Amino acid sequence: MRQIQDLKNIASQVRRDIIKMVTLAQSGHPGGSLSSTDFVTALFFNDLNCAAKNWRKDGKGNDMFFLSAGHMTPMYYSILARAGYFPVKELASFRKLGSRLQGHPSTEVNLPGVHCASGSLGQGLSVAIGAALAKKANGEDNFVYVLVGDGESEEGQIWEAAMFAAHNKVGNLIAITDWNRQQIDGNVDDVAGLGDLKTKWKAFGWEVIVADGHDFTSILDAYSKARKFARENSSPVMILMETCMGKGVDFMEGTCEWHGKAPKPDQAEKALAQLEETLGDF
Repeated sequence: MRQIQDLKNIASQVRRDIIKMVTLAQSGHPGGSLSSTDFVTALFFNDLNCAAKNWRKDGKGNDMFFLSAGHMTPMYYSILARAGYFPVKELASFRKLGSRLQGHPSTEVNLPGVHCASGSLGQGLSVAIGAALAKKANGEDNFVYVLVGDGESEEGQIWEAAMFAAHNKVGNLIAITDWNRQQIDGNVDDVAGLGDLKTKWKAFGWEVIVADGHDFTSILDAYSKARKFARENSSPVMILMETCMGKGVDFMEGTCEWHGKAPKPDQAEKALAQLEETLGDF
């Protein structure tokens, strides 16, 4: 198990990467990338049973991770690079013409770590369920993780998938919601009103765990409990990670303004001053 301070150090560098990537490209989605950094860092650097050197596109023999909220690529690419899936220096090519690091994940560019293209919101949970059922059919003892957004959870396909997974007892599936309560057009509750997500997911037949998405002790405990419950009860699990949009940069926190907006160079400088460089910038 990684020391919590190690995970904090990695997360700080990932946040620096996010700011640098979207600033260089003058395009991208920093808000949700920053809010999801801590719990995805914990997953990849502590809980995911898949070393970069052993990664396979078909996922055979490994845990799998799917990014359903495909616009969060600044966070995703940084974590993949820092975990050794591809060179860290490649982060500088984010959203450039011909780069493997496209705005949304693509399978056409053969980027290690990406199992499927994503970004048409609402579809990733269904894909993850298919992968989890394939693993069960093949007798594999691995988990499939998928990250969805709370704004994304307004999509009807999410709830069709939720019913299907519970009905078919997909007990090797752990879904995670980045519950930052913000989306591109404002507060999630003001746009469509998801209501009580914990009660809703339970009503759909899932086990639900609520965790502090910025507290590594809470995050690691949630992952451990999720795997234990899933195995013992043949049930999918939803972890609701309570987070703050734009976490780590004071002028980005708690607002939808930075959902898909890149900072100007002077704003990036202010942001980077708040984030410790721990692993070396690209």
